Amino acid sequence: MLYVVSMTNPAPATVAPMTMPLEDAMRTQRAIRRLKPDPVDDALVLYLIELALRAPTGSNAQNWEFVVVKDRAVKERLGRLNRGAWRLYGGLGRRIARNDPAMLRIIDAVQWQADHFTEIPVIVVACLRGPRIPFPAIAATSYYGSIYPSVQNLLLAARAAGLGAALITLPLWSTFLARRALGLPWRVKPCAVVPLGWPRGRYGPTTRRPVGEVVHLDRYGNQPFRG
Repeated sequence: MLYVVSMTNPAPATVAPMTMPLEDAMRTQRAIRRLKPDPVDDALVLYLIELALRAPTGSNAQNWEFVVVKDRAVKERLGRLNRGAWRLYGGLGRRIARNDPAMLRIIDAVQWQADHFTEIPVIVVACLRGPRIPFPAIAATSYYGSIYPSVQNLLLAARAAGLGAALITLPLWSTFLARRALGLPWRVKPCAVVPLGWPRGRYGPTTRRPVGEVVHLDRYGNQPFRG
């Protein structure tokens, strides 16, 4: 089963409004990769995407397209692409992080996701419709700036709904093969993949660097808020 959802033809969704405060969702959001195979109701998925569509886009183009993948055969094709890229990236990552237990736990979670990709109940592929200007380099930032705000909306909405989710790109390392798996025309580019499902683990407060360590005032290196 494969759905394509666009702003020009949104499907209705009837679910109860979410009540989690936005700050709570932000402070407890994390990449959840270990997901149960239990089904996720279509109405809930469409509601999350409807919230994703509220994000801003460049020139208000609203040129999103979302492919919702539930068919096992399509998930298997995307899973093979994911595992192929992960074999290269994951092997290198384990060697680099061999003395870093925290990073190895993350790598183990990514490995679990790769091994159980077809068991994930819903895969959402966020796409953009229209060509990408190859130069100058900043043009790529402008292009993807029209899809990633909507993906973040989707992730926050998933958190508020109690669903596990993560933004991944490994299944798209071969855009040509990903397009074939999804039946995408050349004018539609896959940009991000969001596996969705009920989490096997739990959410909790995330640990981040203090804000003063990453904020620079006027010029890089001037950090008056540090400490």
